Amino acid sequence: MQKLTALILTLVLSGCAFPGVYKINVQQGNIVTDEELTKLNEGMPRSQVQALLGSPLMLNPVDDSREYYVYTFQRRGGDIKEQRIIVHYNDDLYSHYEAQLLEETPAY
Repeated sequence: MQKLTALILTLVLSGCAFPGVYKINVQQGNIVTDEELTKLNEGMPRSQVQALLGSPLMLNPVDDSREYYVYTFQRRGGDIKEQRIIVHYNDDLYSHYEAQLLEETPAY
């Protein structure tokens, strides 16, 4: 009787590890498009850049001349796709940006 109970319990608990578990899409960070980046003009104040792009995901506490906008997307537990934009400032005025953009934004 104990063996039967142990077998049933093992089968019930192994059902929790079924590989067909539903996985959701996970997106995090700032979605920034090419259109938004083309609206940036040299000499814009930091507040205007943040109004256009949103709040930066990361700030460097030692060097405030850069802001980091990062976006990651993972479709149903697959590979993580990442987009990075670094916005540079001179005396709190927009200077230029460096970008590694995704070919398409999967969130849309």
